[in-house]
Amino acid sequence: MRLGGIICNSRKVDNEKEMIEQFAKQLGTQMIHFVPRDNDVQRAEINRKTVIEWNPQCAQADEYRALAKAIDQNKNLVIPKPLQIPELEKLLMDYGLFN
Repeated sequence: MRLGGIICNSRKVDNEKEMIEQFAKQLGTQMIHFVPRDNDVQRAEINRKTVIEWNPQCAQADEYRALAKAIDQNKNLVIPKPLQIPELEKLLMDYGLFN
């Protein structure tokens, strides 16, 4: 299967974006879009709506629109190469996300 790249939905941890970019590079692909997580997500969920339904003008709604555009316009389709567990663990350690 050819993939266009990785989409990162942030968990708001240190070095997250940089680690995902490096992870994608090691797989032979790219990060298409980094979606920062905002409290608007929880507010929309509480109201049982998508973020765009809840508040189409909020910054998080703009992030989802940018993500859709990035996916639609992406032409860099690749077959990612497998990453072995030790390589993944090293990557997580290098970016301080693995104890």
